[in-house]
Amino acid sequence: MASQTRPIDYGSTLIAAISIAHEAGNLVSDMFGQKQEVTFKREVDPVTEADMQAESLILSRLREIFPEHRVIGEEGGLLADTKISEDTDSNSPTWIVDPLDGTNNFAHGFPHFAVSIGLLDKGEPVVGVIHDPLRDETFTAAVGSGARLNGQPIQVSRAQTLGDAFLATGFPYDRRIAPDNNVERLDRLLRRCQGVRRAGAATLDLAYVACGRFDGYWEIKLNPWDVTAGILIVREAGGRVTDFAGTNDCLSGAEVAASNGCFHAELLEEVQGKPAAG
Repeated sequence: MASQTRPIDYGSTLIAAISIAHEAGNLVSDMFGQKQEVTFKREVDPVTEADMQAESLILSRLREIFPEHRVIGEEGGLLADTKISEDTDSNSPTWIVDPLDGTNNFAHGFPHFAVSIGLLDKGEPVVGVIHDPLRDETFTAAVGSGARLNGQPIQVSRAQTLGDAFLATGFPYDRRIAPDNNVERLDRLLRRCQGVRRAGAATLDLAYVACGRFDGYWEIKLNPWDVTAGILIVREAGGRVTDFAGTNDCLSGAEVAASNGCFHAELLEEVQGKPAAG
């Protein structure tokens, strides 16, 4: 009889993910400000030694603790042990890892970046950790258990309308040549909200929606490692995360719209380019 994957204890799995994220965060923060080699995947998409070392550490730890799980990391693609192959059923438990979100910030000495570790079970996010090592802030969630910041429960804001909202966004790496580089959406939303910030770390943008620092967030052309943990944390904090059509199919990162839920329809109207109601 074929062996079956054991049911996942989300609570203990979250504890393990937090520990790993802290270890990686210590490595990254120790390297911050040091001179190191920087290469580029694209013209404005850098990779540093810290990215590579942090991912290697995270993947090693995950393999030790969860040998039956798949692991996908930003810098290495699909990385798994001999028991797991690329054609494994997508329903297999899968870790989605961003070892250093905000690499451009990191490479330029701008102190805003994070380690992100998320777990998918049967294709849905069930565990999420976003750790900001410089601020010593760890945003966490396990499905059905709420969201927390450094162990304390967090909730989304109560801004009722888009006109009340303080938002965040970002711009794709192909922004110099792409017909859609998110600038038109920025122009529309700037005219309707309280303000928009572009801090350069999608994981922290989502975490800040979860704890109410931002009321909403949108972005395009992201990847699963940018959003997996954050989607769960926002939802567990009482917020809403969708694609621009309003469906929950946003784990690819191609289109992400997050809010406290109160003005989500208004946000979607603007990111879709539809005229505002009224």
